Amino acid sequence: MGLLRNAGMGIAAVGALATAMASGQDYQTTSVSSDNLPVMAPQLKARLTFPMGWSPQVTDLVAWRKAGVTKLRELTLQSPDHTPFDAQVISEVDRGTYVARKVAFNLTADSRVLGLLLVPKGRGPFPAAVTYHDHGARFDIGKEKMVAPWGDPARQTAAKAWAQRYFSGRHPGDELAKRGYVVFATDALGWGDRGTMTYDMQQALAANFFHLGSSLAGLMALEDTRAAAFLASLPEVNPQQVAAVGFSMGAFRAWQAAALSDAITATVAVNWMATTEGLMVPGNNQLRGGSAWTMLHPGMQRFLDYPDVASLAAPKPMLMLAGEQDTLFPLESVHAAFAKMGAVWGAWKAADKLTTKFWPGGHVFEQDQQVFAYDWLDRLWGVQR
Repeated sequence: MGLLRNAGMGIAAVGALATAMASGQDYQTTSVSSDNLPVMAPQLKARLTFPMGWSPQVTDLVAWRKAGVTKLRELTLQSPDHTPFDAQVISEVDRGTYVARKVAFNLTADSRVLGLLLVPKGRGPFPAAVTYHDHGARFDIGKEKMVAPWGDPARQTAAKAWAQRYFSGRHPGDELAKRGYVVFATDALGWGDRGTMTYDMQQALAANFFHLGSSLAGLMALEDTRAAAFLASLPEVNPQQVAAVGFSMGAFRAWQAAALSDAITATVAVNWMATTEGLMVPGNNQLRGGSAWTMLHPGMQRFLDYPDVASLAAPKPMLMLAGEQDTLFPLESVHAAFAKMGAVWGAWKAADKLTTKFWPGGHVFEQDQQVFAYDWLDRLWGVQR
């Protein structure tokens, strides 16, 4: 009986069984923790070896990257989409050194959506940035978090408040446009003009995507690469200078899109990077479900960890910023992820192309951080001020 009872069981499960036996029960009576983790979580985590991540045994970096990108695309559960964008300008306002346009375009074969496009005045082609908005449990605004809206007082008020809370009162996209960058932003499914979703709706929406043989996170990945391709296709844009810029969930989207899309040639990702080991710990936001559904590809951790996915973008230039007091991403885990990424860029003989920096403060992208990030982009592409 003892051999049968304990064969193949991990410490947590044995502990739960021992508790049950002490009360006279010969079976498990505790199965889910207060953090919604199964009691066998330690055993499951121990099996995650991320076999498709880079290791010193990799001898062909090009083949390694190709295999990783192919697997990631497979995990998104999406089909390739080459639908013509067929863009149409809906409205335009003058913002001094640049113009702001509302543009309707075919994001995919299934969705024609609205985007905000900022174009500097003068002769192009210009460097460019596709900006990816955060989650923030606020769905009435999406693209408007990155680019200041117009023509809708309620959205203008909401976007201004968001910028005050996270961005020192500055819309990150507009600050880039002032520097001479073409900037583009559009809504993820459920946000802004494509919403409005509620926090409780997310899990049902994600489940329904699975019912339909698709994935909420996978659709976001596909759409983000399409947004980058749209921006790179514009005549005002230098296709060799297209950055992905994102904060929080938008940072996840930025480095993921950089891994999947050749249209993206550099990345600025602020406040989203850690290891699975470091995130799947008691008390972490990742254990709550909710926003996590927008960033969960079924089975991905059987092959790749988060820093492994970001590393598929190597050796393209990437700037990663993290907050020292960011409670969403444990500092030790961020350090571990950055170290893992650094090894990959080093293997490509491109260690100087990856910049990681910890910033005092929490989960924000404030003015000094923005200036640092945009100066980094300027230096990268030789943009003169």
